[in-house]
Amino acid sequence: MKKLSVSAALLLALCVLLTACGAPSPASGYPEPEGTAALRPTATPQPTATPEPADTPEKSTEASHSPAETETPTTAEAPAESDAVARYMDTMTLREKVGQLFFIRPDALDPARTPGEINSSETEGVKTLTDDMRAVLAAYPVGGVAIFGKNISDPETLRAFSAQLRDATTVPMFLGVDEEGGLVARLANNAAFGLPKYESAAAVGASGSAADAENMGRTIGAYLTDYGFTVDFAPVADVYTNPANTVIGSRAFSTDARTAAAMAGACAQGLASQGVLPVYKHFPGHGDTAEDSHNGLAVTYKTHDELAECEWIPYSANDLTGAAVMVGHIAAPNVTGDLTPASLSGTVIREYLRGELGFTGLVITDSMAMHGVTDAYSSGDAAIAAIQAGVDVVLMPEVLSEAFDAVVTAVENGTISETRLDESVYRVLQYKQLYGIFNP
Repeated sequence: MKKLSVSAALLLALCVLLTACGAPSPASGYPEPEGTAALRPTATPQPTATPEPADTPEKSTEASHSPAETETPTTAEAPAESDAVARYMDTMTLREKVGQLFFIRPDALDPARTPGEINSSETEGVKTLTDDMRAVLAAYPVGGVAIFGKNISDPETLRAFSAQLRDATTVPMFLGVDEEGGLVARLANNAAFGLPKYESAAAVGASGSAADAENMGRTIGAYLTDYGFTVDFAPVADVYTNPANTVIGSRAFSTDARTAAAMAGACAQGLASQGVLPVYKHFPGHGDTAEDSHNGLAVTYKTHDELAECEWIPYSANDLTGAAVMVGHIAAPNVTGDLTPASLSGTVIREYLRGELGFTGLVITDSMAMHGVTDAYSSGDAAIAAIQAGVDVVLMPEVLSEAFDAVVTAVENGTISETRLDESVYRVLQYKQLYGIFNP
């Protein structure tokens, strides 16, 4: 397939908008995912104003929502027949469609590696695409790859690896990384790269200047683009309110919801201005949990109204058009009535994130190899439950083949409807088209 450069694709999208729809609104730095509006300018971004939270009817917590419940798709209207993405989908096999819903570590393509080796930060990571890995990719044509510190040694090797991955599939893969700034920065914290470094998001937030946060996003986005990345699993949109929390801390911009919202929104806008897809995380909020979802299920005991008045402000106060949202392995029993992780909960995703908050973009799980999921679910069951709940992208399942094949079988036997599958495939391909890596 032909692949456009990011700058060419974004310029084309903007020209189409100006011709068809008049001048764009300056309220957002993100491209529209639906293809009916294009990019809004970000040369002089302003943080989105944070309104007072609206009164919200009390939600019932009596019903228990199992992750295996039948899905009720809530997407926008079905694509028109003239839509290039929809036409391209008509040419795709079932496995090609299912593949677009998976984002994996590159190590998962190495048939010689065990799940433990793949998901461990202590083992040596793959840094080049071998013939054996290409064969696995042909059988499991995933939609994205997430690079970790163990996959990065020096600039030249990373450039070569990202180019190999970019050209390895018919539909180019998203190439993502955790580059938050501060403690979590796979490239900047590698001395071989000599990149700008940030003390922490909290330090940027303490400045009180959203322009500083936007500059942070713009700076990070610029060097990520230079190395071939198209997705950043940032900004952290959590509000750090629980001193017992050991996983968020200075990764959050603030302990104040409105400051966190302004800073996260500005940082995301900076990333998007460089053609990098920002991923707000970790919905429904990881800043008030005592547990680390890497090690087990995290739990927030807040009610719906309490979440809406704090943890959800970074999502409700910013225009998330064209961005993605990562849903964490965080149970909210006083909202859902049970301990289902949010990443597998249709109540959290469909009723609140998509319904109440109106988010129509990409929904991504946190890593499905984390103990918050693997302690209770197999790779296959977790992947199926996430898709049924409304997730578009299953991030890094513990065992790729098990999760992928389980979803294929679920579509074949009707556990996951073809309509539900197509909903997410369409959205993934739209985003790839919008961010300039796919031209159907």
